[in-house]
Amino acid sequence: MRYEDLYRRSIEQPEAFWAGEARAIHWHKPPGRILDYAEPPFRAWFAGGETNLCYNAVDRHLAARPDQPALVAISTETGVTRSVTYRELHREVNVFAAALLELGVGRGDRVVIYMPNMVEAAYAMLACARIGAIHSVVFGGFAAHNLALRIDDAQPKLLIAADAGMRAGKVIRYKPLVDEACALARTPPPRVLLVRRGLDPDLAMIPGRDVDYAPLRENYRDAEVPVAWLESNAPSYLLYTSGTTGKPKGVQRDVGGHAVALALSMRTVFDVGPGQVMFSTSDVGWAVGHSYNVYGPLIVGATSLLYEGLPTHPDAGIWWQLCAEYGVRTMFSSPTAIRVLKKQDPAWLKKHDLSQLKWLFLAGEPLDDPTATWISEGLGKPVIDNYWQTETGWPVLCLQPGLDLKPVKFGSPGLPNFGYRLRVINEVTGAEAGADEKGVLVIQPPLPPGCLTTIWGDDARFLKSYFSHFKELLYSSLDWAIRDRDGYFFILGRTDDVINVAGHRLGTREIEEAVSTHPAVAEAAVIGAADEIKGQVPVVFATLRNAAADADAREAAAAGMVERVTAMLGGVARPARVYVVNALPKTRSGKLLRRSLLALTQKTDPGDLSTLDDPNALEEIKRALVRGPEWHA
Repeated sequence: MRYEDLYRRSIEQPEAFWAGEARAIHWHKPPGRILDYAEPPFRAWFAGGETNLCYNAVDRHLAARPDQPALVAISTETGVTRSVTYRELHREVNVFAAALLELGVGRGDRVVIYMPNMVEAAYAMLACARIGAIHSVVFGGFAAHNLALRIDDAQPKLLIAADAGMRAGKVIRYKPLVDEACALARTPPPRVLLVRRGLDPDLAMIPGRDVDYAPLRENYRDAEVPVAWLESNAPSYLLYTSGTTGKPKGVQRDVGGHAVALALSMRTVFDVGPGQVMFSTSDVGWAVGHSYNVYGPLIVGATSLLYEGLPTHPDAGIWWQLCAEYGVRTMFSSPTAIRVLKKQDPAWLKKHDLSQLKWLFLAGEPLDDPTATWISEGLGKPVIDNYWQTETGWPVLCLQPGLDLKPVKFGSPGLPNFGYRLRVINEVTGAEAGADEKGVLVIQPPLPPGCLTTIWGDDARFLKSYFSHFKELLYSSLDWAIRDRDGYFFILGRTDDVINVAGHRLGTREIEEAVSTHPAVAEAAVIGAADEIKGQVPVVFATLRNAAADADAREAAAAGMVERVTAMLGGVARPARVYVVNALPKTRSGKLLRRSLLALTQKTDPGDLSTLDDPNALEEIKRALVRGPEWHA
């Protein structure tokens, strides 16, 4: 069936459309009503239906594929690979669920999970889902202060942690961070369950609070824990995202709508079905990790690769080696990761047999043309962008190779996904923007299945954060966008990433795109620095593909970047300064910390740096600011 026909049906006849899609998952009790929209913008999908994420991800596949790998966890940090079949996954999840019950966790209780990409993280998530507990995964190694904030908001009955993680060969001890977070928290969890990896021999247990998982696993190795059947709109998990107030927002996901949306997107967007292999390079602590490392692939009976390590270790071909070794059909990564690989010898892209790899999806930030072209030509594979948010849980804008692949337009994440009624709105007038006219991307409610249902414990904040920006009741993505005459959308960056140069409003992302067209550039970040005359001026920080370039080459590249920006965006966008650096400050999920760059440039407090991936990046920026720019007006 054509995309256009299905999309129109999902918008014009949503209840009929989603009733059909609901048949892709198992219901213990069928929904009594497909959509309850009595209190806009709150909505309830598949109301009255009872199901369970763990059952859909594990139990229902036991008859058809018990010995097929469900998860393959590969760590190039520890050198350990663990392949787990669906039968083994069922056993381990039952054992973990029994341990949770032993520690007093029950239906509706919250459980914070603080672990890296390891199979036990997936066991813990699925065990919570099995008994009806609400998990909240926090990125392993996250700073203690921020972990404490999440603990206080979720008020968990239990915190599950690994003893340690590893990054670039360095052991990151989790237990001291857990102890500090529990000391900082106003409502610390009464119990902490530790999963030992043997990475922290000095791990100290606190009597009465800390529990070693290994003895519990041995005690419950034959346990059979019944599935807790949950109403479709019961909370399945909380995932915290940054808030403008400094207090993190607990995005609350449901059970039934989440499962249905993932089953649909696995088939139509990612083109992965039973027995096929998907490799998402995300961490389980992020939204992609929840949807497309764990739940999505398992719901459709596929095999999912979990990877712990860098894309460049032991060499820059490791990801492609894994694709060849495991017969990966669909890979899902980020533009940032590909830009890291752009600095490496492109011969690594050709070293391994990628005949079974059909699709490379990139998301998490806007995908620039040079990066998309480089990786597409290097691999000889289609590269497909898509756009979504932690809040939506699955793609908002995408192309659908599993159904009806439309032409790829580099720079665009594509067309609206099923159920998303998208508009581009003028931020001042609230009027509909015309074709190729910049505005704010909004979703007309009701939000489709899979999207957040509210912010945990704070309906008022949910309404204020997402539905208070226009007179009309609309979900604001807080992202700038344009829609071209073919209906393709282009994301231009956050609405708060705006530079006002002499009255001209410029998106930082637009300037970054122009800078990145220079062949020497690997990655760029643009900020708006204060200027006495113009109010603000663009300042560029860029890394080069040749990190060993001498001073003359760096200066030439910087001048070339200015020429590109001026040629593409006009003199008003001309950067005031260009700094060539060896690293840019980014979060562990790959997002550029532009506000920290701005603070350092203006010699103010860079703020909370707990999510910083590489602390040396900030020192690199400080040195560059002392040294001076490679180009200045």
